[in-house]
Order: sequence, then structure tokens, then C-alpha cells
Amino acid sequence: MAKPNLPQGTRDFSAIIVRKRNFIFNTIRSVFELYGFQPLETPAMENLETLMGKYGDEGDKLIFKILNNGLDHPEKREKAKAEFAKVVEGKNNSNITERALRYDLTIPFARFVAMNYGQLTMPFKRYQIQPVWRADKPQRGRYREFYQCDCDIVGSYSLLNEVELINIYATVFNKLNIAVEIKINNRKILAALAEICNSSEKLTDITTAIDKLDKIGIEKVKTELLQRNLNENQLNIIEQYLSINGSNENKLQALKNLIGKSEIGKKGIEEIEYILNYTSENTNLQNTFVIDFTLARGLNYYTGTIIEIKAKNAQIGSIGGGGRYDDLTSTFGVPNLPGVGISFGVDRIYDVMEELQLFPENLHTSTQVLFFNLGDAESKAAYNLMQQLRSINISCEMYHEPQKFDKQFKYADKKNITYAIIIGTKEMEEKTCTIKNLKTGEQKTIQQKEVLQYSF
Repeated sequence: MAKPNLPQGTRDFSAIIVRKRNFIFNTIRSVFELYGFQPLETPAMENLETLMGKYGDEGDKLIFKILNNGLDHPEKREKAKAEFAKVVEGKNNSNITERALRYDLTIPFARFVAMNYGQLTMPFKRYQIQPVWRADKPQRGRYREFYQCDCDIVGSYSLLNEVELINIYATVFNKLNIAVEIKINNRKILAALAEICNSSEKLTDITTAIDKLDKIGIEKVKTELLQRNLNENQLNIIEQYLSINGSNENKLQALKNLIGKSEIGKKGIEEIEYILNYTSENTNLQNTFVIDFTLARGLNYYTGTIIEIKAKNAQIGSIGGGGRYDDLTSTFGVPNLPGVGISFGVDRIYDVMEELQLFPENLHTSTQVLFFNLGDAESKAAYNLMQQLRSINISCEMYHEPQKFDKQFKYADKKNITYAIIIGTKEMEEKTCTIKNLKTGEQKTIQQKEVLQYSF
């Protein structure tokens, strides 16, 4: 039999990793709740038509499609064979696949809102913490199965929602002790860039190329744009745009000089200025909030503000991102419903915290007290005492069988258990127990009835 292994881009999680991940989940969840968001869960799979066409050509290629059940039937199998090559090319065929694993949590959320629109209190604020799947090339910080933590607001055009989401980011990363840059841009500004290039029809081509800037550099971005039939003059305008730098205020002034005559560009600048003015006095955002006009976020559904989070002290990709999507639900029959949302990349956040050693030390321990097993009568007395401690939320366990002290001490050490409680023949007679702090070596004998008052 071949040695068992995992599908590429997936992982098992041991107890300590689960605890660390839960620390991240619980921190994010607590902030979502603090800001008034409600929990939501959606199925792991969606109808393929729900997902396709929502993420751009690049994203559509990364959707995990699920083969139809019943393909063992000869007639269905022959139809599938004839059409399979088209599916490999990225085209859909209902003879082969009608469903897919969710690519993100935003589109399923939009589908949920469209299906339940009449029953929801608007604006509707939800958070969602579930796994998603992408047929991407696995690498450090990039997996094929990973968790997203999203929060979204639909039913409001107010830019106060963007301010709230930016502050959620600041609050979470402050609680996790991760120094970050919160980068912001606006898709209206990118639309204005395409407009002054006299190439509005190529907005998607331009944003898709710009979105790769950090990975491939300016020269390769220009090469890609040339391949998409932009000319040298247009490339010069785009390069000038991508070269804007300085303080947030200096960047805005340079941008006004470049695209200020565009009406949609003016609107994008106004929206960024609103958010900048609202957050300028927030101490959590000092030296954190950065206007970055190279930020594109290649997903087609963004219409306004776009946000991305980078860890300052770790060499890893973005650890969060999001933006405004004011027409997303129209694809599901509910037009003109504005929305804005953000997502946390938990797996990358985990990698950053592991690299920077930011997890609390007490996450390594679940069991606080180990009761030694020294025989049948002794273990029964110990078990009764253990249940009493459990009733007041002291986590305990008993060694599974009578063994020498050395073996039971080694077990406690390997599990990082702090206290051992020993009830032997003498303790049984005197109704006492010996409590040993395994970290300090301190040992004390007390009456069994006093254990519930002991400070573990």
C-alpha cells in the first residue's frame, strides 16, 4: 500500500495549531460582534453559474468544479468524454459539472442576500468564518484550502461603512499585536486612469496587470499591457500614475494633477478624502493608513473603495483585503443594492504570528491538572475529585492506567500540564491529596475537601 499523503495545498492541523488558529478566529469574531455584525454560514458548494463570471478570467480558472454524480452511466459517460476538453479550457458544460466549491465568501453572501432580501433588516451586517477553495499554485502563504473571515454591510452607500471596516482591521491587528499597513485605493480612480488613456473598455486589462505589480515589477506590467494592445503613450500615462509617491496628501495632489479633469476620478478622490479625514485622528491608524494608487485588486465586482492589508515585519503577501461592490446582487436579480466588505486571510495571519512569535504562551496548554493513577481504589477517589474540579471549569484528566510515577510525570511533561494531584494509600487513609506544581517543583498536601478552593 502506498504511503498516505495529502492533496497538494491542504494541511492537517495538530492540537496546538488548532488552538492558535482558534485564538485568531476568536479575536476576529469578538471584534465583528463588537461592531454589531451577525454570523452567517453558507454551503461549501454552490451552483457553478452562481460563481462563474464573478472573479474575472483569472479567478474563474481557479474555481474547483465538482463532477456530476451519475457519470458511471454509459450514456452520460460518453457525453462527458465529448465535452471534457472544453471544461479543461475553462468553459462550463452541464453534462459534466453543475456545482463548484466556493471560491470566496462574498459571492455566496450576495446570493444569500438576493434570496432573502425581503426578510433582511437593512443595512444588513454579517460576518462569516468558513473555508474556501482555489485551484491555485501552492506556495508559502497560499493554499488550495483555506479559511476566510469576512464581514460585509449591504443596503447602504454611506462611506461611514468603509470607516467602520478600516477600524475593524485596525482593532483586530492591534489585539493580535501585528504591525500592519492598511492600504486604500478606489476603483473609480482606476476607471479614470483608463478614461484618460482613452481606453475605458480596457479597464479590466489595466487593473489585472496593475494587480500583479508587486509580483512581476513595472517592466513586466508594461509588457503585459502591450500584449493587450495598449500603446506607448498609454503606457507612459499608466507608469506616471504608478510612480506617484510621498505622503497621503502629496499623493492626492499628484493624482488630482493627473486625472482631476475626469468626473469619475474626482468622485474617487472625494471618497478617499472623506475616509482620510474621518480616520486622521484615530491613534490606532497613525502610521498605518496608506493611500496606494498601485492597489488594484483584480476582482471585477469592486466599484469603489478597495482595501488591502500588509504586515510590516514579515515577508508575505496581503493578509486581508476588500472593498465596495455596489452592483453585486444585480447578477442575482436584486439590482441597485450597495455593499462593502473586508476579509481576513487567517492562514497568512497565522504564518506572520508564528514567524514573529506573537501567540500567547498559555495556548499550549489545555489540561491544567493530571490526576495520577495509583490503583483501583485510589483512581476511584481521584476520579470523584476530578469531576468536582471539572464542575468549576478546571480542566483535568487522569492517567489511563496504573503506572510508575516516572512514566506519569513524563506524560504530564509532554502535554505541558502544570499540576499533578497524587492520591495514594496514605492519602486515602488521611483523606488528603498531594498537589505538585510541575513547573516550579513546589509540593503541598491538603485535605481533599479543600481542593475546590485551591488556586490552580
